[in-house]
Amino acid sequence: MKVPKLLYRNPFDSSSDIDDWVAEGPVQAKCVTTKDGKNAIELSSAGGVNDHFTFWCPETFPSRIRIKWEFSPVSELGLAMLFFGATAAASQPGGSGDSSSIFSPSLHRRNGEYPQYHSSDIRTLHVSYFRRRWEDERAFHTCNLRKSPGFHLVAQGADPLPPAVDARGAFYQIELFKDGNHIKFSINGLPLFEWMDLDGKTGPVVEGGSIGFRQMAPLVAQYRNLEVWEL
Repeated sequence: MKVPKLLYRNPFDSSSDIDDWVAEGPVQAKCVTTKDGKNAIELSSAGGVNDHFTFWCPETFPSRIRIKWEFSPVSELGLAMLFFGATAAASQPGGSGDSSSIFSPSLHRRNGEYPQYHSSDIRTLHVSYFRRRWEDERAFHTCNLRKSPGFHLVAQGADPLPPAVDARGAFYQIELFKDGNHIKFSINGLPLFEWMDLDGKTGPVVEGGSIGFRQMAPLVAQYRNLEVWEL
């Protein structure tokens, strides 16, 4: 049996930990001391009602990975999301080099607006959690998995995260498991959904690529202890 290999670790306990991360949109990132006396990176928008953003890790990862991070909601409303397996949509599965990178200069510019990610020129899977931006999201809490381009809703599960006022600074362990085309998502060890990415109506199977955090304004949230493991 293959032993999992740590590919990337970022504690997010100092501002220098995010010096090489790539911001798209008006992200404000700072290091803060949390209620339990540890450090974390706090992400927020510039303050406008539509100042949404994406914050990309500079590394590229293979198709078989496990992603873990800790999340704490500070203030609502808004939404949190993780992009994973992100590449240029025109690149071939398993491709490499600048042509497959989401940072390729040949791609359209992005500034945090959601259609630029779900219906443009990048291929990715994205899981949204802590969905509190709109009234219907607050009335019935779910975690959604979508595949792009095309905005395909492919899996959905319950969202166990409490409102920020009840979280009271607590951090929640979020885990995304991607074994090739097999996707699983959990929070604090509670399985929320599982899905198989099959080459069909939703387009080619999403393989390896970039990962990034996205927030919808005006959410303020804290992150720490990001790890990416190769399966």
